[in-house]
Amino acid sequence: MIAVVKDVLIYITIIAAMIVIPAQLGGFSHIFGTVPTGKLLLKAPDTASLNGYSAYATLAVDSALALFLYPHSVTAILSSNSGNTIPQHVAAAGVLVGARPARATRLHGARLGREGHAPEYASYFKAYGANFAVPALFLHFFPSWFVGVAFAAIGIGALVPAAIMSITAANLYTRNVHREFINTSMTPEQETNVAKLASRRGRVHSRAVAHLRHSVATVRRHLDHPDAARAGAGPLYTRVLDHRGLLIGYSVPGYAAVWALIINLVVSIVVSVLVRAMGLKRSEDRTRPEDYLDVVEG
Repeated sequence: MIAVVKDVLIYITIIAAMIVIPAQLGGFSHIFGTVPTGKLLLKAPDTASLNGYSAYATLAVDSALALFLYPHSVTAILSSNSGNTIPQHVAAAGVLVGARPARATRLHGARLGREGHAPEYASYFKAYGANFAVPALFLHFFPSWFVGVAFAAIGIGALVPAAIMSITAANLYTRNVHREFINTSMTPEQETNVAKLASRRGRVHSRAVAHLRHSVATVRRHLDHPDAARAGAGPLYTRVLDHRGLLIGYSVPGYAAVWALIINLVVSIVVSVLVRAMGLKRSEDRTRPEDYLDVVEG
C-alpha cells in the first residue's frame, strides 16, 4: 500500500514539474538550447585519461548487472505469474520512466544558485552541490503547500525501496546463513526475530557508510591529485615499485562498483588457485537439478 502511495505522489510531482517548470523556463527547446556545447557530449579520451567514456560505460554495465541482484527485483521476478509477465511489466515501466523529461531542468536548478537568481539557496548548493538542484526548482517555482507534496514524494520514494531491500536482505541472511550455519533448528518465531534484528543492523550500517562516504568525499575535495598522492605513498612502504610504474598516470575513470567487482573476481580466482595448489579439501556443491523443480507428490 505504501508503494502505491509512493507511486501516486511521485507521478503527481513529475506531471506538475513537466508542465510548470518548462513553462517558467521558456520551454524545453530553450532549456536544451542553453546547455553549453562542451556539455552536450561526453569528454573524449585523451593521452592521460579515458574520461567520461569509461565512466559512462562502466556505470551502464554495472547498472545492468546489479538489476538481477537487487533483493526486491528478485522477489518480484520469482513471484510473477509467468515468464510473459516480466517483459510486459518491464516494457510498461520503461515507458513511464522514459516519460520524465523534467530531469532536463536539473541544469537550470543548479544555475539558480550559481547565477544568483535565487541567492537564498546559495548555502544549500554549497553544502549539497547539484543534488539540491531539483529541490531548488520546486522551492523556486511552486507554492509552499505543493513543495511539501514534492518533498514527501522524494522522501518516500527513497524510503520504500530501501525498506524493501532491507527486509528482503534480512530474510535472505536469516534463511540462508543464520539457519544453515548458526542455528539449524530455528523456529518460525526465532526466524522473525533474527530477521528484524538483521534489518535494524543493516539500516544502522547503511547510515554509517553514508556518513563515511560524505566524509571521504569532503577530504578528497581538498586534494588536488588524490590518485597521484596514493601512488606517491607507495615508496614509503616498499622499494620494489619502480618510479616509472608509479608515475605513468593514465586514468581510467569508472563506476566504483565495477572496480570492486573486478577486485572480488581476482581475489576469488587467486584464492581458488592457491587452495588447489596447496592440496586443501575442496568444498562440495550439494545443489542438484531436482532442487529447482517444484515436485508435488500424489
